Amino acid sequence: MNTTTPAVQPNAVADRIGVDAPPSRRRLARAATVAVAIVSPLIVWVFAVPLAGLDLVAGSGTTAQTITPASIVVAGLVAGLAAWGFLALLERFTRLSARIFGIVGWTMLALSLLGPIGAGGSGAVIVALIAMHLVTGATLMVGLPIAARRRPTATEL
Repeated sequence: MNTTTPAVQPNAVADRIGVDAPPSRRRLARAATVAVAIVSPLIVWVFAVPLAGLDLVAGSGTTAQTITPASIVVAGLVAGLAAWGFLALLERFTRLSARIFGIVGWTMLALSLLGPIGAGGSGAVIVALIAMHLVTGATLMVGLPIAARRRPTATEL
């Protein structure tokens, strides 16, 4: 073996990219991700409703529903916990959890955009609703898998 080239341990690469965070850190990071996914659309709502003066209503006629902060929190919590649970199941039963989670999650996010588009409203209302979907979905899709990774120490870099 050449003395100038260090031998690479098989797990050294996995350790460098940071896998297998301790469960308590993983849970805390994922809970924080869900919290951010709930707060992010609330920030969009603040810009859209009180500041821009939009009337955020999804649907029309008798099925019209006004989008309130409470409905945003409930929807974000349901979506966040469902995504977390799905990722946890994937991690338990398959080695391709991140890939499967990405494919399913980004597909679900794209499909969820059909709701605001079909809601029938002014262009500004549709843009605000789509922005809420995007910030929630993107936060969950990026944040939840990252929470499982261990941060490398200074000696591993």
